[in-house]
Amino acid sequence: MVLNNIEKLLEKYDNGETTLKEEQQLKAYFAQEDIAPHLESYKVMFQYFNSTKQELYTKDVPLNPRKSYIYQWISVAAVAVLMLGILIPNVLGGDKDALIEGYSKSEQLQAYNQTKEALALLSSSFNDAASSVNTLGLVSTSFNKGAEQVNHMSEFAKTTNKLVKKKTLKN
Repeated sequence: MVLNNIEKLLEKYDNGETTLKEEQQLKAYFAQEDIAPHLESYKVMFQYFNSTKQELYTKDVPLNPRKSYIYQWISVAAVAVLMLGILIPNVLGGDKDALIEGYSKSEQLQAYNQTKEALALLSSSFNDAASSVNTLGLVSTSFNKGAEQVNHMSEFAKTTNKLVKKKTLKN
């Protein structure tokens, strides 16, 4: 009866469902000399638990963590980069309108028209590419519909083969 109870406790122990009192019963059983032969592996495990319970960790553990100032320096560097990014164009950038005023009205108009043509060409190329993508989407949906129909046909063929095999077996 005791062995049956120990086996039930071991099963609960393996599933992680034992209470502390039940684990104490298991430890007491495996501390004995006479143990069932099929439970010898558990004896080694519980003896290991008892022997390691006596071990102590004697190394000093520092309680004061070292402070790292790296995040503070990163934030200072980020602020410096932002300040330089704002100040340099304003101080050294000069007047943008002065660059445009150096050209005559006809040159300005010609530059405007060339830019407009280049953007129109880019826009038409982009629209052509977008329509090609839409065409590929239509082909993809058609392909998917065809694949579904092939799957339906294969299911139909399987069912037909089953019926034909049954009829030939009956004849």
